[in-house]
Amino acid sequence: MTNHDRTSLHAIRKDYSQHALDEASVPSDPLAFFAQWFDEALAAQVNEPNAMTLSTVDADGFPSARIVLLKALDNRGFSFFTNRSSRKGRAIAHESRVALTFFWPELERQVRVQGRAELLSDEECDAYWATRPRASQLGAWASPQSEAIDGRAQMESRFAEAAARFEGKDVERPTYWGGYLIVPSAIEFWQGRRSRMHDRIAFTREPKSWKRARLSP
Repeated sequence: MTNHDRTSLHAIRKDYSQHALDEASVPSDPLAFFAQWFDEALAAQVNEPNAMTLSTVDADGFPSARIVLLKALDNRGFSFFTNRSSRKGRAIAHESRVALTFFWPELERQVRVQGRAELLSDEECDAYWATRPRASQLGAWASPQSEAIDGRAQMESRFAEAAARFEGKDVERPTYWGGYLIVPSAIEFWQGRRSRMHDRIAFTREPKSWKRARLSP
């Protein structure tokens, strides 16, 4: 990238104007409000509306972020599934406090979540595992996620070995593969507005309810 190209970054901007967010339209339960926004993202045909950035902190104190997919939402919080031996799994084992970020540019909306990660039960993990395509199940056996490998051929070989191992029978869920529930302690809803005067409504969990506040953009 040339200096000229980098300078042009200064000119990239968008003025948001689709929606507004006021306290009167926001229910007292932020999880219910998230479900409403998620349904609107589905209706707007947002590309992968369940994609969320998961941010963790590892044992060395370094933050790390990656995209994972929301696979369940209920009154407890947000759930996703992964290899628990992966880098993110090791980070969560060290520090259960994590953050999630959803961005739906088609609706000019963002949701930020802070909370703690808890292991989902084996029953919940088995139930979701059973819904995965067989190839994805085999991929979980083939991939030592986050570990260095010699090349693509090694991974393809491991996949073939897994396919042969489970030929003619159901693919078992590996013990290292499972889900996490993110129990939120704070949720912020961001709606883009004109002139960078964005709407921000934040919830923080209290012992028996949620506290709501409007934040300056």
